[in-house]
Amino acid sequence: MFTKEFEIRWNDLDANMHLANASYMNFMSHTRMAFFEEFGFSLNEIAKHELAPIVFNEHIYYFKEAHIGDPITVGLEVTGLSEDGMFFSIEHNFYDKEGKNIAHCEMLGAWMNFKTRKLTKLNEELMACAKQFPKSKDFKVLTKEDTRKNQKRPIDLTF
Repeated sequence: MFTKEFEIRWNDLDANMHLANASYMNFMSHTRMAFFEEFGFSLNEIAKHELAPIVFNEHIYYFKEAHIGDPITVGLEVTGLSEDGMFFSIEHNFYDKEGKNIAHCEMLGAWMNFKTRKLTKLNEELMACAKQFPKSKDFKVLTKEDTRKNQKRPIDLTF
């Protein structure tokens, strides 16, 4: 498991004086980018290939509060990757200083070409890096159908 450590700052709190939902998302995003950098997907490298990671969804389960000054560890495990590298799924776990699991998140994402604004597969060079990702024990090869399992579609306002 890849991990990153953080200390909760005052601006990470919400009105209830515990770690805010948005802060969980920011810590996960920071952890993912550190993970990608370690495996050959630094910001400079992906920019060279005109790529950007995007998030389709994140589902967070909260188990215990975290407060200002608390150290937390954010874990990351790759739970899925499509054969062409376009789609990926990741699980994050948040741990307190005693190693107690305080939150869990399942996320689904993909790679987008930031010039065309379309989803794209990884080239051979980056796919070789992605194949080195440490995988969770329940790792799955993702298909396009896996990205649509929740069947959510946009519903526009009608005027």
